[in-house]
Amino acid sequence: MQMDQAGFDAAAPRGIGARMGAFARNLFALCMTRVELAALELGQARDHLARLLLVGAIGVLLLCFALGGWTAVVVALAWPALGWKILLLVAAFYTLLAIVVLLIARSMLASDKLALPATLAELRGDRDALLRRRTQA
Repeated sequence: MQMDQAGFDAAAPRGIGARMGAFARNLFALCMTRVELAALELGQARDHLARLLLVGAIGVLLLCFALGGWTAVVVALAWPALGWKILLLVAAFYTLLAIVVLLIARSMLASDKLALPATLAELRGDRDALLRRRTQA
């Protein structure tokens, strides 16, 4: 590094404009580094989420097999006492269970839990503010 008579680096930019340009370049490089890091971490999070969904789907499939197996055991054990009526009882039980799940899903949709109400309200506010600014100009 070469120093001038005042003890400053001779290669350093001189003047406020040059220093502000160097500062802006460094700030831009820092921001780009942060964006690249965030993109890398988001990619890793996406991969972990995909693995989690795969494991969850396999778990649900195995749970369905277990449910079918236990249903077969109940039917086999109750068949001597109830005969074909046990099939009716099992079918009625699963039907009632399905109706309860569908009613819960319907109430979730009716309460707008999936609509992101706070985000949509903020976006509507932004749109209204921009429209007011445009009409005032």
